[in-house]
Amino acid sequence: MRVIITGAASGIGRAVAELLAAEAGAHQLLLTDRDGESLTVVAAAIGSAAGTCVADLSSADCGEVIVAAALAHMGGIDAVVSNAGIIAGAPLVEQTAELFDKIYAINTRATWLLAKAAYPHLAANRGAFVATASMSATQPTPGLGFYSSSKAALLMLVRQLSLEWGQEGIRCNTVSPGPTYTPMTEAGYADADRRAAREAMIPLRKLGMADDVANAIRFLIGPQSSHITGIDILVDGGMSNNLMPATGGGTGQQASK
Repeated sequence: MRVIITGAASGIGRAVAELLAAEAGAHQLLLTDRDGESLTVVAAAIGSAAGTCVADLSSADCGEVIVAAALAHMGGIDAVVSNAGIIAGAPLVEQTAELFDKIYAINTRATWLLAKAAYPHLAANRGAFVATASMSATQPTPGLGFYSSSKAALLMLVRQLSLEWGQEGIRCNTVSPGPTYTPMTEAGYADADRRAAREAMIPLRKLGMADDVANAIRFLIGPQSSHITGIDILVDGGMSNNLMPATGGGTGQQASK
């Protein structure tokens, strides 16, 4: 399988690359990231199966650049993992138009540009397209209004792709991590008390890890999901089910008469 993975220098993208590289069989990977130094380290650890492409996903030509690199390295494309994203926190009233454009360009627009550029190659191989969204796409998150809304737009974008491209045999899905320990989030969990408080809100009582999300992505690009398209898999330890307990409602106790 020939796979493009964005955001591959660390976190979830790196976990996907390492998972595929560890499997038996001949997977070829095109790893992309803006961090060229870290990307080189990941690719070197994987070996000759991994090519690299340093790309700026805020650029309007990012899709064409990445797909051209993939074709040069692999000769074709069977799957795309659009994983790269950025996060920035502040109340909406304090945000700027420049930051809005940047977050949407990377978290939403880049996925469309990459999908559009990869479309004829995915159609030729009845391939798969998976994007990394977030549970924040469906749950408003304090201080992350641009991030949450960009991921909500991403969910609908990929559902739209699944509708329009299904006749070509292209499957398009998303995964939505909950609280997940990655290099992008590790500073927020450095405080042990804060991490414990967050884990107490998760039914499984633990943060997700990059491998947890990578396994869901692997399922969606593989043959086991050959009749699945237009869906979102939550990888959140059950946290999205915790609204009522968090508010103190739904104790399960029968009211006295």
